[in-house]
Amino acid sequence: MKLLVYTHKVTPRLRFVFKHICTRILGIEVSFTSVVEEFIAHQGLKISYTKKPLAKELFIQSHYLLFEEGVGDVNLKIEPWNTTKCFFRVGEQSTLPFDIFAASFYLLSRYEEYLPYVADSFGRFPPENSIAYQYHFLQQPVVDIWAYEFKAVLQNKFPKFQFPIKQFEIVPIIDIPVAYQYAQKGLVRSIGGIAKDIFSFKFKDIYQRFMVVFGFRRDGYNTFKWLVNIHRKRKLKPIFFFLLGDYTAYDKSIQHQNKEFVSQIKSIADYFEVGLKGSYLALEDVKMLKEEKHRFENIFNIPLKKNRNSFSKLKLPIVYRNLIDLEIQEDYTMGYVSEPGFRAGTCTPFQFYDLDYEMQTPLRIHSYCVLDHNYKHQDLNRGFKSIKAMIDIVKKVNGTFSLVTHNYTFSKNEEWLGWRKFYKQILDESIS
Repeated sequence: MKLLVYTHKVTPRLRFVFKHICTRILGIEVSFTSVVEEFIAHQGLKISYTKKPLAKELFIQSHYLLFEEGVGDVNLKIEPWNTTKCFFRVGEQSTLPFDIFAASFYLLSRYEEYLPYVADSFGRFPPENSIAYQYHFLQQPVVDIWAYEFKAVLQNKFPKFQFPIKQFEIVPIIDIPVAYQYAQKGLVRSIGGIAKDIFSFKFKDIYQRFMVVFGFRRDGYNTFKWLVNIHRKRKLKPIFFFLLGDYTAYDKSIQHQNKEFVSQIKSIADYFEVGLKGSYLALEDVKMLKEEKHRFENIFNIPLKKNRNSFSKLKLPIVYRNLIDLEIQEDYTMGYVSEPGFRAGTCTPFQFYDLDYEMQTPLRIHSYCVLDHNYKHQDLNRGFKSIKAMIDIVKKVNGTFSLVTHNYTFSKNEEWLGWRKFYKQILDESIS
């Protein structure tokens, strides 16, 4: 059964956000009408979304945002609402006290990232600039929470309707910016590394390098067998993203023609899905990204569908437009490096909406809420409590919990001690 929405004007923004909340989160198909007679005659689920109610139907008063075009200053007043917060308060006749559809669109479209802001040193939108961070709801998937508030009023109005049941899901994302710490680097890079260690008095590193290069010890970053085993044991399906760009000041990748490297990443693809980790310089250079896509497809003999950007760099809308031009279908970059939480306010994958062109695009966005670097210098016991709280919230709304870790996170380097146990704790909490 479809939900019929009456509105005075059906816009691309309105279609986009209603389909995310109703179809992707709640599992209800939705259709729209601006014809009063059609709305009145409809016998199933229905609501009106406009300025004034028609009669005594389920009515949600609309904010102007979904009926505008372009980007401008929007007056935001963040207020408490039950267990969370919301904005765009509406009148007392409205069934819900806030226009959750306009508020959701503001977050999902990343409206605030189109407004002027001071970027960080990598050209990224800082979390401190976001309203979610400023008003302390970044660690809640508020769009999904609001959707379940909407579901409650629908259930109250239409008690005989059986809602589909969506399952909670965990998606581990494994980032591979450099597959090996010392191995497969080549003579020039190895000599340069030794010289750097000597001048830095890192004699322990020199010893470890020799042990690895001469085959007496496994490379510290080569944690792939461990990663395969722990995910297979738990019947989880991680996605591995490999950097295939050229060596630059930003990306210290292994040569994409290296036989050992190619053999290693092909063995991962025998078990799990793989994607491209777009290099730092390729993110805004579509020709360079096209070359990296070509390398990926030559190695794996499959079309490239999934991308994740180096350094989680994301400049809207150019980066996403480049992915669309190359017919890449999914991106896993949406999230913050310095703060855990839900950058787009949701724990459900959604389509990228291009505010300049006012259209929903084919690119599917998978937003992560946890990155290993969020907790690198924190007490892991306290960090686990923070992550568990987010897992619990995502479970309540049957969403997707996505976390990003790196192959080097599970090395025996001092800065990552304890992470193997910590990561297994997170996985086990998610599947319990």
